[in-house]
Formats: sequence, structure tokens, C-alpha cells
Amino acid sequence: MQTRPLNICMVSDFFYPAMGGVESHLYNNSQCLIQRGHKVVIITHSHGNRRGVRYIAGGLKVYHVPAVIVYSNASLPTFFCTFPIFRQIFIREQIDIVHGHQAFSTLCHEAILHARSMGLKTVFTDHSLLGFADASGILLNKLLKFTLSDVQHAICVSHTSKENTVLRAALDPHQVSVIPNAIIAAQFTPDTSARDADWITIVVLSRLVYRKGIDLLVAAVPRICELCPRVRFIIGGDGPMRINIEQMRERHMLQDRVELLGSVQAADVRSVLIRGDIFLNTSLTEAFCIAIVEAASCGLLVVSTKVGGIPEVLPRYMITFAVPEEDHIVEALREAIGRVDDRSSHQELSPEHFHSQVKKMYSWQNVAERTEQVYYKIADLEEPPLIERFRRYYGCGLVAGKLFCLVAAVDFLIGVVLAWLWPKEKIERARNFDRVKYGAIVAQNRILSSSDNAAAASSPILEHTTSL
Repeated sequence: MQTRPLNICMVSDFFYPAMGGVESHLYNNSQCLIQRGHKVVIITHSHGNRRGVRYIAGGLKVYHVPAVIVYSNASLPTFFCTFPIFRQIFIREQIDIVHGHQAFSTLCHEAILHARSMGLKTVFTDHSLLGFADASGILLNKLLKFTLSDVQHAICVSHTSKENTVLRAALDPHQVSVIPNAIIAAQFTPDTSARDADWITIVVLSRLVYRKGIDLLVAAVPRICELCPRVRFIIGGDGPMRINIEQMRERHMLQDRVELLGSVQAADVRSVLIRGDIFLNTSLTEAFCIAIVEAASCGLLVVSTKVGGIPEVLPRYMITFAVPEEDHIVEALREAIGRVDDRSSHQELSPEHFHSQVKKMYSWQNVAERTEQVYYKIADLEEPPLIERFRRYYGCGLVAGKLFCLVAAVDFLIGVVLAWLWPKEKIERARNFDRVKYGAIVAQNRILSSSDNAAAASSPILEHTTSL
């Protein structure tokens, strides 16, 4: 297996400045891959006035392509309209592998289709679980089957997610790897001095949408507040169901015990978590749930619904599970509240022990290394002929298979036309980011910053001396 540097393009609708698990995964995994010597660029849609090409920390280049947002930060499907711009980026950046993220991302599906028409290797990472009975699940599963019929490899963030994806897309399980999410443990250290000793604080950090079980949260909060007078809640996040929480707080007059923070930036997550004793997750479906890992790293006891891949994430002594029903949520919270007072007498329940264990279990460097092995595995695979691609698409269904073959054929023909209009040889290649120069500038700035801090520390003495 060769270990040469690769040019990788990550594609998803979900990236910063939007917040979420997929966004965090893309950023941190890309940074670690860059540190391992690879070139990584990210393609996402524009966010407000954030358009064009931008560089972020570590020399990570981000292309914000124009797109119309239709729902929940996902862009409008265009099928073939994005091919010219994707082709220009792939050729300019000399991309070897296109890596799409999240089944809900339109850009992800289109990028994989166009990349395969250009003969590039593709990888897909699924971050969510989907059902098989509702109309949206059926349609999205059929689209996912179309996309994954012609990818070289797929990645899931948990074993439950792998089973779900294999069933939805009719994949060979040997073509699917499980690589979990991770956190930067150094950014989520415990600090017991930030807690209020007079209260037992339960923290909730989540998008306030139906899938996150906000109905369960609304039902459980007033019951817990009535049963446990020392309990208060800190709820961070925003979404369409925030009004339900505000109405509950008003109805039960819990303004002094339920604090609503609204949207919380990534840099402020730790400062919220360390104020709590217990972290509550009421999700109805979840492939991994990175939020409970962040909470455990900050030393909080975790209460969560036992759904999806959550039972795979943390050791049993760190988490209390509940069936996604109101009574079970209340009972699990009461059990966790009872454990809060016993933490001082059990070394394995100490916040410092929680942090050290999470630090050993999850690392973005490990995620990047395992992702890198997937890239090397597919980098030198032989490219199948076009008729083989059609055969794979044709097997997607009696009617859908023929439609998918038509879409792939049209996309291939568009690629031929684009190659005639804009030959590859005439497209200017982008310059690589100079990491050596960047490292020297960062080191110089650190020296200047430390000098400024030293000067600032001595300035009050100088002012006092002058005044004398």
C-alpha cells in the first residue's frame, strides 16, 4: 500500500459558519489530514456574504459556491448545473479523491456524480440514521442507493449507522468502514469551581428540532423541577421548537430555574458545560452524538435516550440510559441526580477520571489516520468501464434504475462537452499553500504575543512609578 501525499476534496452543504456535528467532523478531520501531509480543500455553499474562496486556520482552503438554500441548510438540487464549477475546482486543485459527507447534502450527491463522470475516486461518509417507512426516508434512501452504487468506499460513524446504511443502500458490508467522531479533549477540560454548589444543574445543548426529542424535554423539565427542588436547567441551542420550551417555562413559572441561552458558538460550549452536573440528551434518533462525548470530557454525568449508535459511544458507568418516553426520562434523571452526591466517594465517577478516559478513547488524529487508510485502499483501484457503471445503476430498481442510467449518461456527455469547451490543459493549476512559511509566521506571532503580554503585565508598575 503506497503512502504518498493525496489531494482530497471534502464536499458537504454542512460546514462553518453553521454549527453541528458534521461541520465539526469536516473541520477537525481535514486539519489532521493536512498535518499528515495531504492537501485538503472543502466545497460548501455560500453563507450570506461568505462567498468565493477563503482560507481558514492551518491553510485549509474553502470554496463557498453559489447555491439556493431550501431547507435546514441544504441546497437546492440542480443535478447538472454544478458540473462546470466542480470540474474547474477538481482540475485546479488536482484532486485525487472526492469525499462527500451526509446523506442530506445535495452538494455531496452532485459532487460524487460529477467526480465519477471524471474518473475520480470517491468516498462517502454517512452521519445520520434514516427510517424505511416514511415517504422522505424512502425517497432519500433511493437517492442514497443511486449515489453509493458507484462509490469506491463508504464510512459510517457507528456500527448501528453501518447496519442502517448497508440496508438502505444495499451495499456490500465489506465496502463500509466504521470510523467514529472524536473531540479535541484539551478543549473540554473539567472545572468544578464553575459549578454552583447550591444547585444540581442539568445542561442541554442541542438543536431545538423534533428529531432531538424536544417534546420529551418539554414534558420532563417541569416534573423534575417539582420532584427535585435543588435542580435547575441550562438549555442552549436554537430551532423551531424553542417556542415550545418558552411556553413551558411560562406556563409552569420556571423562569428562575430554566435558563435559555439561545444559539451557542463552538468556542463557548465548554464554558456552558462546566456549569453543569448532568448532561441530558433526548434525541429520538442519533448515529453517534458527539455532544455527550464533549459533556463527559468536561466531567458531567450523562443521561441519554438509548437510540441509534449512542450505546456504543461511552462506557456504562458514565451514562444512564432511558427509553425515549417521558416517564423513563424522568426516572433516569432522578437516578443521575442521586449519583451526583455520591461522586466524591467514587474515584471512577470523578470529573478528572471521566476526562482522562475520554481523552484515551477519542482523538481526531486517530480518525484521520483511519480515514487515510481508506484513501490509500481505493487510490489505485482500477477504473471500471462506463458500461459497468450503467450496470450498477440499472440494478437500483425497475424504474429508478433506468432513470439513474439516463442521469449518469447525460452527466457523462456534459463532461465530454465541458472537456471540449475548457480543455484540462488550459485550466490554471492552483498554487499549494506554503505551510513552511505559514508555520514561521505563526511562530513569530506567538513570540510577539508573549512579548506584548509581558509588557502589559509590567505596565501598571510603570504607570504607578510615573505618577509618583
